[in-house]
Amino acid sequence: MAGLSKLLQTPTPDAAQGETTAPTPPAATPAVPKIKATLFFASEDGLRLTPVEREVPLADGPVAQARAIVESQLAAEPPPALARTIPEGVTLRGLFVSQSQEVFVDLDPAIKTGHAGGSLQELLTVYTIVNALLTNLPTLQQVQILIDGREADTLAGHVDLRRPLRKNEGLIQSANATPSVSLPPPSPQ
Repeated sequence: MAGLSKLLQTPTPDAAQGETTAPTPPAATPAVPKIKATLFFASEDGLRLTPVEREVPLADGPVAQARAIVESQLAAEPPPALARTIPEGVTLRGLFVSQSQEVFVDLDPAIKTGHAGGSLQELLTVYTIVNALLTNLPTLQQVQILIDGREADTLAGHVDLRRPLRKNEGLIQSANATPSVSLPPPSPQ
């Protein structure tokens, strides 16, 4: 052992002569294949989910792809005028797909402790995850959200999380929709 430490402390011939060699460039990491997926953010008026196409890593198999989609949704920054529906810093603890194509998404407690509250905000948060999975992976049927490995009654007191949820198309703002403004009928002249 003493011989090894002496060998490690002995300068190499190049170092003894004051010569330095150019550092070897790191090996280029191969590009990870990507797919286009639909992620969701709160609309400008905060009343709906707006679909946004983003690139997410291509994964091998439906479970790994579901994980990549959820992780991408959790980390995604919204485009200008749209807002996050999931508190920053929430992480995915695990994901499981049953034989009946139900997805169990296990999130860390920050999904609950960091949530702003409110029934509409909770609805948008829950269906951001549900709709992202079921829009991009249509063979999957339903999503159940777990918190810290356990079933949760709700996220913030309003949306029942005790059962798996289906996609909610009614919350999705269509691509060509603009926020509507109600105007009073014209007065008779």
